[in-house]
Amino acid sequence: MAHNEQTPLLATVQVVSRQPRYRHNTLRRFCTIALSTTLIVAVVLFVLPINWLPRHDWDDGWDSIRYWALPWSSPLPHKTWPASQGVSFHELQDILLSTPNEANTRKWSEYYASGPHLAGKNLTQALWTRDRWQEFGIADSSIETYDVYLNYPLDHRLALLESKSKAHQAQAAESGYEVKYECKLEEDVLDEDPTTGLDNRVPTFHGYSASGDTIAQYVYVNFGTYWDYEDLVKANVSLEGKIAIAKYGRCFRGLKVKRAQELGMVGVVIYTDPQEDGEITEQNGHKGYPDGPARNPSSVQRGSVADIAAAPGDPTTIGYPSKPGVPRQDPSRIIPSIPSVPISYRDALPLLQSLNGYGPSASDFNDYWQGGGLSYKNVSYNIGPSPPSLKLQLINRQEYTTTPIWDVIGIINGTVADEVIILGNHRDAWVAGGASDPNSGSAALNELIRSFGVALQKGWKPLRTIVFASWDGEEHSLIGSTEWVEEYLPWLSNAAVAYLNVDMATSGPEFTAHASPLLNKAIYEATGSVLSPNQTVAGQTVRDVWNGHIKTMGSGSDFTAFQDFAGVPSINLGFFRTARSPVYHYHSNYDSFHWMDTFGDKDWHYHTVMTKLWALTAARLIENPIIHFNATDYAKSLAAYLEAAKNKAIKSNTSNFMGFQVAFHNLELAVGRMQNAAISFDSRAALLEEQVGHANIPWWRWWQKLKLYLEVKKVNDGYKYLERQLLYSDGLDGRSWYKHVVFAPGRWTGYAGATFPGLVEAIEDRDKKAVEKWSNTIEGRIDAATELLSR
Repeated sequence: MAHNEQTPLLATVQVVSRQPRYRHNTLRRFCTIALSTTLIVAVVLFVLPINWLPRHDWDDGWDSIRYWALPWSSPLPHKTWPASQGVSFHELQDILLSTPNEANTRKWSEYYASGPHLAGKNLTQALWTRDRWQEFGIADSSIETYDVYLNYPLDHRLALLESKSKAHQAQAAESGYEVKYECKLEEDVLDEDPTTGLDNRVPTFHGYSASGDTIAQYVYVNFGTYWDYEDLVKANVSLEGKIAIAKYGRCFRGLKVKRAQELGMVGVVIYTDPQEDGEITEQNGHKGYPDGPARNPSSVQRGSVADIAAAPGDPTTIGYPSKPGVPRQDPSRIIPSIPSVPISYRDALPLLQSLNGYGPSASDFNDYWQGGGLSYKNVSYNIGPSPPSLKLQLINRQEYTTTPIWDVIGIINGTVADEVIILGNHRDAWVAGGASDPNSGSAALNELIRSFGVALQKGWKPLRTIVFASWDGEEHSLIGSTEWVEEYLPWLSNAAVAYLNVDMATSGPEFTAHASPLLNKAIYEATGSVLSPNQTVAGQTVRDVWNGHIKTMGSGSDFTAFQDFAGVPSINLGFFRTARSPVYHYHSNYDSFHWMDTFGDKDWHYHTVMTKLWALTAARLIENPIIHFNATDYAKSLAAYLEAAKNKAIKSNTSNFMGFQVAFHNLELAVGRMQNAAISFDSRAALLEEQVGHANIPWWRWWQKLKLYLEVKKVNDGYKYLERQLLYSDGLDGRSWYKHVVFAPGRWTGYAGATFPGLVEAIEDRDKKAVEKWSNTIEGRIDAATELLSR
């Protein structure tokens, strides 16, 4: 049909299906949907959960957070966290309880106690120890060397001189006197005890004693404590220019010499009185070693006379490690300038008997002067001084030198690099033996490491890093451990969780513990898991037969630098003698393998039990996802320490001193705040531990496990850094090396721990300005701990 203007605009159009724009269009659409869905899932699973993570742990910034969000990242310590890795914790405990045995501890002890191993003279033992640890599976075992200032004995003499005639009695020259008694200054060689007769056995001497040659009258000064000397001064006993005869005990021997020197005395002689031996004495019918359990009359206690209450470690490098080329300080502030010698009570008898009738008697003084154990030997414990016709000649010659010492360090790397547990014992001894001090601890450490090696062989991988240490130079002044802590202080401040020390594993049957209160919980649990070697009822644990008292930290062993300088919570464990146990001949030739095998631990059960206790205490600290501490125990202990300090001040008649009441009131409030924060913190930790124990989170809810881990990490950091908050960088007045405001050795006790030492000493000195300073300082440090727990 022809079209014109009248024709409707209508047309028929043939319609067909539209051709696809792209080939494989269906596949493309499927891929688009799948990829979009994957992106949404990824956002939900790996990006949005970041907002639910605890932000306080984002210290490394966005890069760290972005890394955590990646599917292939591994922010958790290991894949099986919070469970143990390789073997279960229950299996680890079984290994640590079943592996140690008496035959091995006896073998290790026999090696260590077979010959002399003075500080700086035991490289062979250090190499042997390292090699054994490597055999046990601790491949990363090495030797750290420090160049330290030590002394070794050359010659000595102690003789009681009597004037030849009254005309010569005022003369000081030896030519005017004849020898009334020549002290042997040596312990008897015993056929039954092989190491007592070694040609290279160590002479009797004092570490860091001054060389000197003096002739002078002498005075009996009881135990030579600060307060004993004060009693003598008040009694107008002439001390200046005299030689002191003191008994061992009640304070560190170096402080006996220090105070004598301050009072103008010219020498010190120290002996062990049987009054320290409890019921096991010859007077009570017991035979002396080796025929019986009483003290051998010729036994002599060696030991250091450095002022460890002022600072331990190398006295020429206080505060920094003794490495080659470092500047050296004048050691005169730490080591004495007057000579001293240790003697046996057999040698002391003629000296004390010669004082009979001269000066006041010990019975004229207070109760602290009573109880001498030689009265039955015709000793009246007169004070003296000896008459001018009766004098002592004291000759002491020492060689001082700078020489290497060797720490053996073994490491098992854990999966949490910044949480470290350290276990240590010292290896050096004053004698050829040292079967108790220190090598009962050395034998236990070897057996403990062997046990952990068995766990490694079975596939165990520790959560936290473990460091094992065999220290050298402890006996002179805690040198090996102190220098190591000073060298690695930055790392320790960041990573160290706890230090577990065993010096003497055993010298008797009574379990004793010293610890930072943070670790009380760990000690109670470990002692409740190990059977006691002295059960009165079958099945009793160490906890069952122990009184449960945990003593405060002081000094005298290798925990000192960790606790008092670096702020690392520490433990010191051991079994010690009682008043009814065989006498332990401390620092004597008779601290020998034979004595241990005959009287000390003849079945070697205590060595083995100590190994298990030490290992279990460590295992819980190593493996528990939440560090096994208790902050509430610490706060409660602070309250008890504060109350004891207050009562001591009241008893010593310083409570009326201006500033006393305000100081203690403010500190009581600070401790109360910390206790509230600690209770809340421990409750949070306990709840978190319960969540960790029941955590069964599927992989695709990874952020929940990561969130749980970060919460655990926050709590662990609170526990780890709590002790460090109680450090004061300027240190104690007059002994600035000690940084802890709660714990330090007593300035006039040395071994025994003093609590709140800065404040207590300020009150004793009636120094108002110092009381105000220390009250404010301690309050500030406690508040810092409270703030940490409150985050």
